[in-house]
Amino acid sequence: MTVHRPHHPARAHSRRRRTALYAASLLCCSALLATLPGGASAVPVPAPAPGPAAVVFADEFDGPAGSAVDGSKWQLETGDNVNNHERQYYTGGNSNAALDGQGNLVITARKENPGSYQCWYGTCEYTSARLNTAGKFSAAYGHVEARIKVPRGQGMWPAFWMLGDDFGNVGWPQSGEIDIMENVGFEPGTVHGTLHGPGYSGAEGIGAGYTLPDGAAFADDFHTFAVDWAPDSITWSVDGNVFQRRTPADLGGKEWVFDKPFFLILNLAVGGFWPGDPDGSTPFPSQLVIDYVRVTTND
Repeated sequence: MTVHRPHHPARAHSRRRRTALYAASLLCCSALLATLPGGASAVPVPAPAPGPAAVVFADEFDGPAGSAVDGSKWQLETGDNVNNHERQYYTGGNSNAALDGQGNLVITARKENPGSYQCWYGTCEYTSARLNTAGKFSAAYGHVEARIKVPRGQGMWPAFWMLGDDFGNVGWPQSGEIDIMENVGFEPGTVHGTLHGPGYSGAEGIGAGYTLPDGAAFADDFHTFAVDWAPDSITWSVDGNVFQRRTPADLGGKEWVFDKPFFLILNLAVGGFWPGDPDGSTPFPSQLVIDYVRVTTND
């Protein structure tokens, strides 16, 4: 994945350059993946043995319909993403990220631009939202899980992922990135889990996909996406089905940068190099619905 600096309407487009992590509009964008490498096959791997679970982070998204996310847990990012050629402008407030009153967070992508936002390609055609826990929560190791219903449609690109807490100091990809779940609209039945780090970033990320049986689509229902993360190993699962495990041995001698705290990110991108742009068949507004996000440790 590429990670970019915020773009603000009053400024010219910025090339990749790092500023302080806690700048007013931190942007940590989704992947630049024209194609995902084959990576590991979806071979069953024994899941880590469960132990006593201590909840270190949880958001059940309970609250009145239309209310904003809990600001003590999340911050909203603003701006566009030239590096991935995404089409949306990420907005603040609750216009594109709000509780639905039924225990869910809904991130909505809209084909509109009421704020006359400017994107890398001119006047933005879409708005959406991206949230992260930088400066509010980060952790090293544990079970990181979210129950999510993804949108459907060409050009949609939802993601649940993490960046190293030292991102503001060392930049990307040295910070490391753990993609717990990414889906692109032209693959309705498949999600991807990927690692990015120094020497294995962007299209060279190390990962694998998980495909639902019988032609089912992830947009048809909620699914649980998780990683079990321990020193020198990360294991991915969908609905409890393990499909990939990675260790330093998979990196061919490249640096493993995943033994340190990471923070959480949720976003819904529109268009980009990997998913391609929306077309006439893409429904708008389009919604990414998150039932909960939880992080537990087994001490």
